[in-house]
Amino acid sequence: MPPAGKVSEFRKEGNDWFCKAGLPSDVTVVVDGVSFHLHKFPLISKSGKIARMYEESKSTRDKIFTALLEEFPGGPDTFLIAAKFCYGMRVELTPRNIVMIYCTADYLEMTDEYGEGNLLSKSESFFHKNVLHNWKDCILALQSCETVIQRAEKLHVVNKCVNALSVMVCTDPSLFGWPMMMYGSLQSPGGSILWNGINTGARIRSSESDWWFEDISYLSVSLFERLIKTMETRGIRPENLVGAVMHYTRKYLPGLGRWQGGQHGIPRTVTSFSLTPIALDQRVVLESIEKLLPRKKGKSFCRFLLGLLRVALILGVSETCKDALERRIGRQLELATLDGLLIPTYSDADALYDTDCFERIIHHFMSSESKVTPFSPSSFDLETSPSSRPLQKVAKLVDNYIAEVASDVTLKPVKIRSLAEALPESSRTLFDGLYRSLDIYFKAHPWLSDKEKEELCSIIDFSKLSIDACAHASQNERLPLRVVLQVLFFEQMHLRTALAGCLHGLETESGPAGPVTVPGDMAGQIIQRDGWVTMVRENRVLKVDMEKMRSRVGELEEEFSKIKQEMKKVNKSHSSLSSPRVVARRIGCSLLSRPSDAKPDTIESTGPSPRVSVEQARPSLHSRHKKSFSLF
Repeated sequence: MPPAGKVSEFRKEGNDWFCKAGLPSDVTVVVDGVSFHLHKFPLISKSGKIARMYEESKSTRDKIFTALLEEFPGGPDTFLIAAKFCYGMRVELTPRNIVMIYCTADYLEMTDEYGEGNLLSKSESFFHKNVLHNWKDCILALQSCETVIQRAEKLHVVNKCVNALSVMVCTDPSLFGWPMMMYGSLQSPGGSILWNGINTGARIRSSESDWWFEDISYLSVSLFERLIKTMETRGIRPENLVGAVMHYTRKYLPGLGRWQGGQHGIPRTVTSFSLTPIALDQRVVLESIEKLLPRKKGKSFCRFLLGLLRVALILGVSETCKDALERRIGRQLELATLDGLLIPTYSDADALYDTDCFERIIHHFMSSESKVTPFSPSSFDLETSPSSRPLQKVAKLVDNYIAEVASDVTLKPVKIRSLAEALPESSRTLFDGLYRSLDIYFKAHPWLSDKEKEELCSIIDFSKLSIDACAHASQNERLPLRVVLQVLFFEQMHLRTALAGCLHGLETESGPAGPVTVPGDMAGQIIQRDGWVTMVRENRVLKVDMEKMRSRVGELEEEFSKIKQEMKKVNKSHSSLSSPRVVARRIGCSLLSRPSDAKPDTIESTGPSPRVSVEQARPSLHSRHKKSFSLF
């Protein structure tokens, strides 16, 4: 056979490959139905497996040795690379084909025992020195493991790639003082760093913690799940892990973004990778992702879970997965929103909304005993103030949910009752929301009998209705007469209690200064009732008017004293006074004769002098003014 260097090329004819070596082929290797017509000496000198098979086939004395390679890693394309290497041709190792070639060399037993610098040692060296220290190359290598997963597991390729990626994610190169310098224009945001020309394997620190989300989203579900679990053991923050899981889920479940309200973030592209999203079964993705989600709480996380539950109901996932999602939502139901809980019915049921699903979530909320660790507020906008009351928030959410679904004409009264009674009575301080929900339901279902309405109204504690709600219910024609009578009874009690509290407040205000004590249950109702507020205001205005009247009386008394002074001046004047009318005209008064004020000598006198008339009129005028102002 000619030297290996004279091998010019491999050519393909139909389904067969031939090597141009100047000699006829004496070995046929079959890989997945493709035949390679080669020569035995280049092969048995590099491959221990083919050499052993050739020794075992000597007894057959066939002219042409045929080797059938079953379950060959990488298929015919990878064997062609190995065959070229055996013939001494140059083989290019890249991050895309290194795992395939590594597994092929292991399958063919191309160790250094059959030649120094054999394919197995070369591929192993390239993998450890080049691939594992570069973020981009490691991602590419890990993705290529999917087709040869069993052989890659045997060589620990998957574990090494996963560990390397998890270390690069949590490594901060600034801690070691390494100069940060990206080499090459095709680096991903987490590309490796050079230190004195040596590839350190550390990634460049990014100002954002989600730089790696898009890169790992090109992995299969099993490899992605394995990588996330490894990162969790490395101590990466749960917020970042959940962010990566959410990013992966949105990518392979397109319908999920419909209920996320634009919570997608900035998309990351890895065009330098030239990767394309792999085709995955959406049910498998969802069921696998659910197992990766931690037991955490957060508004954004709860919204994501609700969207995931909708998709799960559409895809028809297993009951185990669906129940797990409902339990996760139930543990943080107080953080849910009404629009997220309005899940349509995706089955053949007549109801518009899946009320059974919501009722199960409520029961999970009530049966949840363990405390769930919250995310940091900066990441998921969590409300963790001590004053928050989850039970009351959920009760308000349930009342609003019933009001929203009450318009469904197919909704049965028993379902309304079961939803309302899923929470204990103590969860509602006021029953106004539940009353509003039932009123909407009665309006949408006018054919209900009074008995059915009374049964529904029995879930309302009318003593916990506000005054305004009682006033509305007492005039509501949709309520049965017996219910209206109950409302009127409690409304009278409310009014009496409110009036007593208001009067007590007024007495305290008019008396010595001190704190006004109003019963705690009625304080809010007194403030809400505009009538009592108006009464207090009118009382205050009345006090102001009385003060103005007192000041006016004082002014009149001063005016009267001035009139008396003027009268004294008139008595001293003897000129220009001919009659009492002149005096009265001067002081601005008009005198009226009163028979009771006249003396007997005045009546008998026929021609009184002007002075006598004035003297007689003076006490009469004085007495009139005195009597008039004594009324104040």
